[in-house]
Amino acid sequence: MTSSNSNSNKRQATRNKEWREKLTPEQYKIMREGGTEAPFSGEYVHTKDKGMYKCAACGNELFSSETKFDSGTGWPSFTEPKNKQNIELRIDKSDGMERVEVLCKKCGVHLGHVFDDGPSEKGGKRYCINSACLKLERSGK
Repeated sequence: MTSSNSNSNKRQATRNKEWREKLTPEQYKIMREGGTEAPFSGEYVHTKDKGMYKCAACGNELFSSETKFDSGTGWPSFTEPKNKQNIELRIDKSDGMERVEVLCKKCGVHLGHVFDDGPSEKGGKRYCINSACLKLERSGK
């Protein structure tokens, strides 16, 4: 008979193996380990195309291109999520600072962080999201 802790460890190892098969190495590092892509390196940092930004891991609708803006920070930035029910916010005290982490509510992957330095006329939030975590479903093609 195995202990419940042993079974839990086996399930976690299976989930990690499945994530590694589904995601690229960069996506795994960011989405499963809470990493960050280098600034100005992501696919969507300068994209102006219209559409819906979805979670690259599960397809959950996250951000509309209508709320995307150029923050000058090097990562895609949005003033608000498409639906607040699709994201989870959690305090992140890693790297010697306290921030608010943004996760996909459906699959639990790390997406980025939200800051209080966005455009004041649009609510003052800046959702700073790694391109590797997103898949743009373009509209109007």
